[in-house]
Amino acid sequence: MPQPALPMPPPASTQPVRLPASYTEVVPALTFHEARATVLRELSATVTVPPVESLPLREAAGRVLAENALADRNYPPFNRAMRDGFALRAADIPGHLHVVGEVRAGQTFPGVVQQGEAVEIMTGAPVPRGADAVVMIENCVRHEAGTVSTDRSAAPGDNISPYGCEATPNTVLLPIGARLDYTAFGCLASIGRATVQVFRQPRVAILSTGDEVIDISGTPTECQIRNSNAWSLAAQVERAGAIPIVLPIARDNKEHTKSLIQQGLEADLLLLSGGVSAGKYDVVEPVLAELGATFFFDRVLIQPGQPVVFGKVGSKFFFGLPGNPASTVVTFEIFARAAISILSGATGAADTYLPFALAKLTQPFRHRPGLTRFLPADVRGAEVTPVAWKGSGDIPSLCRANAYLVADPDKPEYQTGDLISILFK
Repeated sequence: MPQPALPMPPPASTQPVRLPASYTEVVPALTFHEARATVLRELSATVTVPPVESLPLREAAGRVLAENALADRNYPPFNRAMRDGFALRAADIPGHLHVVGEVRAGQTFPGVVQQGEAVEIMTGAPVPRGADAVVMIENCVRHEAGTVSTDRSAAPGDNISPYGCEATPNTVLLPIGARLDYTAFGCLASIGRATVQVFRQPRVAILSTGDEVIDISGTPTECQIRNSNAWSLAAQVERAGAIPIVLPIARDNKEHTKSLIQQGLEADLLLLSGGVSAGKYDVVEPVLAELGATFFFDRVLIQPGQPVVFGKVGSKFFFGLPGNPASTVVTFEIFARAAISILSGATGAADTYLPFALAKLTQPFRHRPGLTRFLPADVRGAEVTPVAWKGSGDIPSLCRANAYLVADPDKPEYQTGDLISILFK
């Protein structure tokens, strides 16, 4: 079952820090909940309303609504039958009634239902005047000579959607900030909105770093890897409703990295992959510090992805995502996706909350306490099985998973049948 709890706010001690050019780690590690609350707080406090554009409805899937969508009339515009059956007076049943006509969706019955009468009615049709209930056809028996009987009783209003019960004129059906999914499309089409006002999609720059990383079309040597992170991030960015811009690979020197970071900061959000650990050739944070970056956190108590970085240069936010593939995709989902939602103008629950659920473990699970762990898992129905993996560089294990098992930092041991949090991919 869903458990969309708001993350706890970070303690007062976790304030943004401007790092010196000679970078040393001075920002305390945050818990997962503190870090996510920091992202939501900083983006919400800083980001302005995005520009607005007009689109045909057929081109607006996944976009964020920039205007309130209002009902243009009463919905339903008449007393609407909810079932196939017979429209009648509730006071006349149980009993034997004379069928005086029928009414289908899109038609009206011209007469008035009198005592002892019934009108055969189809789902969606207007309920005739005089009738105050509909009895399902399964509960009726037809007879010769145009009569029908039922042994059921009914209350006035049974199987009828009353006039205006769903919405009245000028009711807000979809608010500003709603993301347009298929249900929103149906709603907009029902009120005649062939064109909609939506917010402009944010542009997200993606910068992979490292001398060991080559283009995906290249042939790697024994010690090189292809740039898989840029492509997984591009897909995640598109799924989040933004436009990915993949930059060239930054080499492990400050000059080249600085030039590409400056290029990436021209976008609405910058995602860096790799170069954020404490190694000798991890130059991303020192370069950002030289550019005057404010760092809100540079370490979070999670696995994978512990050395994730979040900050801004001027008015532009950035995430430094660890370079191992699992770390990259996990930290994007739990932190960067929310930032893109806010940059998109989205305010709905699906954009604000992570869709955690609970599932029963099919086997015991143990982990060292202290970190919130997001590990590949296979969810079938209400059960979850951890997927064997060889660490955060194990891309095949991610492909075998359809969710992440979310282990509580304060609970080191789970038994078969225990409930554990999951986050779907």
